[in-house]
Amino acid sequence: MTGPKRALVMVAASLLLLAACRAAGTPVASPVPVVSVPPASPAGSETAAPTAPRPVAQPGTPYAATDLLAAMRDSRRPGGVPDELETEAIAGAIAERAWTWDGEPWESLSVGAACGPDACSLDLAGTPAGGAGTDLYSFAIDTASGAVELLSTDLHGYPADLEEELDAATRAVMDPDELDGLALVGARWLAPPDTGRYWLAYRSGGEEGSPGIDVLLDLTSGEVLEVADPG
Repeated sequence: MTGPKRALVMVAASLLLLAACRAAGTPVASPVPVVSVPPASPAGSETAAPTAPRPVAQPGTPYAATDLLAAMRDSRRPGGVPDELETEAIAGAIAERAWTWDGEPWESLSVGAACGPDACSLDLAGTPAGGAGTDLYSFAIDTASGAVELLSTDLHGYPADLEEELDAATRAVMDPDELDGLALVGARWLAPPDTGRYWLAYRSGGEEGSPGIDVLLDLTSGEVLEVADPG
């Protein structure tokens, strides 16, 4: 007997029994309502909570002039830092331009400099804990006027585990053919006013000298802003 027919027979039998009891004067208890309870979900089938997105990095300049002046005087680079550069004014000008990825001081910091007849060059390098690499700032300093000019940056002090996110964001928006056979071998973060932007190096041989492309990614918007030939 199929399920629906069997259910109808059971209902009919129950009604006949109820009528017989009432006719005989037998008290009949009120029927208990049946509440349907959904089956429990199998163990481990619960929907996992979404992973919280990584907070957007907030670069900052965590050093004061006195911090960098002390680093100049304690420099262990060959030749140290020439005395004429060890002034609070020069140290302050450098501190204003020394951004870190998250606004926190580096775990390690070093300063090296050299002077010619009219000008000096100074390199400031810092490495954060858990960073992918070192942040490097190169300055030119006019010894006559004390003017400080930022010549170049090479910033790799972002968290090492960020590279997977950078690669995924890039591949999500680029034509797969452009990255076919290429691997991400490194990245550089850009200091303000270019907060959230990274130059990514994609190479075919897994090395900086291999053929490939450089990609400028805005991680905040998820847009690729430029694709360039590394040569």
